[in-house]
Amino acid sequence: MATGRNHRPATRSRGIPEATVARLPLYLRALTALSERSVPTVSSEELAAAAGVNSAKLRKDFSYLGSYGTRGVGYDVEYLVYQISRELGLTQDWPVAIVGIGNLGAALANYGGFASRGFRVAALIDADPAMAGTPVAGIPVQHADDLDRIISENGVSIGVITTPPGAAQQVCDRLVAAGVTSILNFAPTVLSVPEGVDVRKVDLSIELQILAFHEQRKAGEEGVDAGPDPAAPPVRATNTTTSTNTGRKGPDGDMPAVMPA
Repeated sequence: MATGRNHRPATRSRGIPEATVARLPLYLRALTALSERSVPTVSSEELAAAAGVNSAKLRKDFSYLGSYGTRGVGYDVEYLVYQISRELGLTQDWPVAIVGIGNLGAALANYGGFASRGFRVAALIDADPAMAGTPVAGIPVQHADDLDRIISENGVSIGVITTPPGAAQQVCDRLVAAGVTSILNFAPTVLSVPEGVDVRKVDLSIELQILAFHEQRKAGEEGVDAGPDPAAPPVRATNTTTSTNTGRKGPDGDMPAVMPA
C-alpha cells in the first residue's frame, strides 16, 4: 500500500470546492452503511437523506467526481465507495502521530475506527517524562524531545494535537518544522501556520455552545404564548430616543439602553 507522506490530495488540482470536500466523508459514511447491508444501488434522494443534505447538492457534488449515476437505476454503491475513498486519499496509508497523551489523546489512540479508514496511529508523543515507554493502545509513548526523529522515522503525514492550549502552538511549530503539513487540532486555541499547511480544528465546547443556542431558541418558541417569565426582573419603560451612551453599565462597559433586535 502506498504511503501518504509527501503526497498532496488530488482534490486541489481537480478544482473540487472545499464545501464539497467537507461533504464527501458524509456521503462515504452513508454509502459504507449501505454496503454493509449489501445494498447494490441507491438513488440520489435516498443517499442525500442518509447523508443529511439535499439531493440537488449531492448531484452537484458528485459531478465534480465525474459520477452522474444512471437514470432510473441510481448510483452503484460499491463503485461510489471506491471513488470517494480514492478522492479522499483513503486508499493510501496515512501514518498519524498524536501529541499529548492525556485522556483525550489516549481515547483517540484507542479508537479502532482509524485503521479501517486508512489512518494508522504510528506514534504517541508526550512531554511528561513519566509517560515515556508507557504503552497506550499497544503503542509506547515517546518523549516530545524526540519529536523530530519520531516524525521522520515513522513517515508521519498527519499530526494530531491534544495538548493543553498553552502548548499547542509550540507543538504545531515543531510538527511543521519536522515536515508535517496536515494538522488536526483538538486544543481550544487558534493555531498560526505557514502557507501550505492545512489545519482542521475540533472544538467540542463550541459545538456544545451552538447546541445550547438552539435549545434556548426552541425553549423560547415553545413558551412564546406563556406570558412573561415570573422570575424575570421588572422592565422599565425606556425612551427609544435615549443616546446609546447613557445606558446601564455592563461587564464590558456602557450597555445601550435600547439594544437592537
